[in-house]
Amino acid sequence: MENREQVLSMEDKKQGSTLENREQVLKEMYPEDILKFSENLTDGEIVVLQRVRKAVNKHLKPVINDYWKRGEFPFEEFKHVAKTGLISDPALFENQPNQFTWRNTYFLFLAYDLYKFDASIATFFGVHAGLGYFSFLLGGSPEQQMRWLPKLQNFELQTCFALTEPEHGSDTAAGLSTTARREGDKWIINGEKRWIGGASSADLIPVYARDLEDNKVKCFIVEKGQKGLSVDDIDDKIALRIVQNGNIHLDNVEVSESNRLQNINGFKDVAKVLYATRAGVAYAGAGMMAGSLEAALEYTTNRVQFGKPIASFQLVQEKLARMQANAVNALALSARLAELQERGEFSEINASLAKMNNSLRLRETAALGREVCGGNGITLERNVARFFCDAEAIYSYEGTHEMNALIIGRKLTGISAFV
Repeated sequence: MENREQVLSMEDKKQGSTLENREQVLKEMYPEDILKFSENLTDGEIVVLQRVRKAVNKHLKPVINDYWKRGEFPFEEFKHVAKTGLISDPALFENQPNQFTWRNTYFLFLAYDLYKFDASIATFFGVHAGLGYFSFLLGGSPEQQMRWLPKLQNFELQTCFALTEPEHGSDTAAGLSTTARREGDKWIINGEKRWIGGASSADLIPVYARDLEDNKVKCFIVEKGQKGLSVDDIDDKIALRIVQNGNIHLDNVEVSESNRLQNINGFKDVAKVLYATRAGVAYAGAGMMAGSLEAALEYTTNRVQFGKPIASFQLVQEKLARMQANAVNALALSARLAELQERGEFSEINASLAKMNNSLRLRETAALGREVCGGNGITLERNVARFFCDAEAIYSYEGTHEMNALIIGRKLTGISAFV
């Protein structure tokens, strides 16, 4: 890809990281943020978020419904978003410990913005910059980090996250069917992975497999086009239709020891990646609620029935008020989770609580948004239909509602109800 500086407009370059009229800018960007959590963003982060939003509106917004209908991903249009420096701009790393870790608060609002626009685009990005990126960040040696992370940051390379299998989803901690057998300085990988977002287009696939010698989970970087690797996309989905979820088949795929992530040596190491990124699904719920509310307000304030906008009717306003309450509640929970994680406090219970609550409330909020749009709410033209369908995927992925509830239940009671 071209260098980020080559694609920024002169206006963007002049703006730099100094922001005028900060309060007004945030009010316009996040009108639903009535508790003002966005005030915790730095000026530089806001500038990057503005740039991302501009690229999304210019290149993706005009085509998103058509791609959702076709079940295809807009790779060419997404390149313009990838070039905005959304995870590589120097402003994101001011006062950070290294050039690879941005602030959790920034990532919350980046995910929030993308999910507010479309869940498929955000999921594609989230798999790359979340589970995939953090596999390298937390699992790689310093040498491996320097080798791969800069190219992932600027989207020169795309990655994904290959953990889930056809027969192992919620119970992956109990064992994986995909195996790795060492032969000298190489590993032989065999097995299958399922529901892997972005698998068919990924340049680097972190494949989690069970070492036949010690029975522990390790992670191996399989590269696009390797002998023995094949990927087929899952069709006929009712949710996240734009995301290319894939079935990965691994038939005696050879991976060198240098392509094994050195700090993944058991499921506890895998769990660190999951804990660090599960908050992203909570952010998804918050962003999609805001998107549903925005679409519902757009429709109800312009749709005239009985001689006046339907937003003037009490029953409609009650539903809009519930949507607002759910959206701000989800953002509050997400903001607090981001704040704790910035302090290094990664908690399984907190991540599960936020994911469970936000995805549950998302279902309700998306349904209310579709409801106030009446019959027109089932068409793509009003956008609420996409949020309504996509909410079902958010409810189930990265830990089903039930699994997250049982994690919370285990903490409350001291009794594990599933293992």
